[in-house]
Amino acid sequence: MKKLRDTTLIISPDYLEFIAELKARVISARVTAARAINREAILLYWDIGCGIVDKQQMLGWGDSVVEMVARDLQRAFPGAKGFSLSSIWRMRQFYLAHKEREFLAQVVRELQSPPSGPQPGSSLPQIAAETRQCGANPDLAQIVRDFVTVVPWGHHVLMLGRMKSPAEHFWYLRATARFGWSRNVLLNQIKAGAHERAVTAKKTHNFADFYLNLLNDKERGPDDQPSIGIILCAEKDDVEVEYALRSKANPIGVATYQLQPDLPAELKGKLPTAKQLANILRVEMGSGK
Repeated sequence: MKKLRDTTLIISPDYLEFIAELKARVISARVTAARAINREAILLYWDIGCGIVDKQQMLGWGDSVVEMVARDLQRAFPGAKGFSLSSIWRMRQFYLAHKEREFLAQVVRELQSPPSGPQPGSSLPQIAAETRQCGANPDLAQIVRDFVTVVPWGHHVLMLGRMKSPAEHFWYLRATARFGWSRNVLLNQIKAGAHERAVTAKKTHNFADFYLNLLNDKERGPDDQPSIGIILCAEKDDVEVEYALRSKANPIGVATYQLQPDLPAELKGKLPTAKQLANILRVEMGSGK
């Protein structure tokens, strides 16, 4: 009889709801613990890199100090991971990358820009606000130090070896923090040149604004609605669209296109063939008969 009650308990709605809540709590605790561990690890790596750079600048130490630090830390903490020579070099590079003047200029611009719409994930202004709540008027270096802890160390290592400029580094770091990109997604975005495409798209959109303003001033009728721009892209990335169109005043639609090897059947006979177009071009260029 007891076994029957146990079985009934397991399949009861109350128990299923109870165990679901416990599982969610376990997952939440694990995520919180992982974030705390990641934050402390990155703060440690930042401080090691900062300490090495400061000593080199103040005392004139050479690069050999990096090898000495790696050796002595491994001796002091045998079995601990993260203190290899290559790791210590990365910590130094990690600190220097976020102290670049161009990188800090990007941070200042982001902090001065008013937020547009809801801010998913961990945005830089949000991190800055939380930092100010925890301390008395922190400086820019403190805000950057807190901001980089939002992104896992593996992501930082991935970016350090692939970024071409501080501006590109900041773009990928901000996108990763805000949208929670996994390491594989970040890698794919870098390989696909997401930053370069976003910069190119922004230039295109500036031209689109110019054209739409001109069209509205010169061709728009008294009863016409404002013109709507349409941008056709081989691929549409929501991150690029969000960044590139953030400051646009005119309505602009974004859509993808796909090239077809053959003309659709419903259009055959309605458009000139490739041979006909070539003949027209020859005539226009004066080389045809």
